[in-house]
Amino acid sequence: MLGAGALGLTAFTGPPKARKAMAPSSAIEMVHDARSARQPAPLIKASDTFKQALIEEEGVRFTVYRDVAGYPTVGVGHLVEPEDGLRVGDRISEQQVLEFLEADLAEAEQGVRQLVGDLPLYQHEFDALLDLVYNVGIGNVSPEKSPRLNAAIDAGDYERIAAELDYTHAGGKFAKGLQYRSERRAKIFMDASYDDPRETAGWNSA
Repeated sequence: MLGAGALGLTAFTGPPKARKAMAPSSAIEMVHDARSARQPAPLIKASDTFKQALIEEEGVRFTVYRDVAGYPTVGVGHLVEPEDGLRVGDRISEQQVLEFLEADLAEAEQGVRQLVGDLPLYQHEFDALLDLVYNVGIGNVSPEKSPRLNAAIDAGDYERIAAELDYTHAGGKFAKGLQYRSERRAKIFMDASYDDPRETAGWNSA
C-alpha cells in the first residue's frame, strides 16, 4: 500500500469526490464474509480512505499554531516535539508535513496493536481505533485512563468497543468538533462508513 508520503498531499486534499451511498450493515457483513475474516492487527495498516478522513478532520497547517488544548501543532495534527525545533508561527514545507504524517501514523498504528493485542480486526475497525489513538494519544487509552474500552477489547465485544470510542474533551473542556469526530469514528468502526457527520447535520452550512 502506498503511504501518504508516496502519494503526496494532493491525493488527499484535492476536490472532494462523490461519496457512494452507505451500504446497510447486513450488506457490509456479506462483503466481510466474501472477502476475508478479521485479521491480526500487525497485518493491517492505515487505509487510504482513512488517511483522507484524517486529513478532513485534522486539516493541513503549514504554520505552527496552538490546538484547542493549547499545544503547539502543525501539519496534520502533529504535536510539536522539542526535537522538531519549531515554535508557534514557524512554517514548514509540504515534504515536512508528509514526513510528520507518516511518522505519526506509524506510531499510532503501533499504538493500536499495543491496545488490541490478539484481538483480530477488519480494516475499518483498525482505522477507527487508529483515529482514536492518533487523536488522543496512546496514553489516554491505557487501562488506567480508559478501563471500559480495554475491558471491551479483552472481552472481544466489538459493539462495546464502538460505544467506548467517544472522546469529546480537550484540555478539560468539551469540544463540539470532537463530538462529530467521535460519531464519525464509531460509524467507521461499526458500519465502515467514513462519511463526515457534519455534512448530514448541516454543520458546514452557513
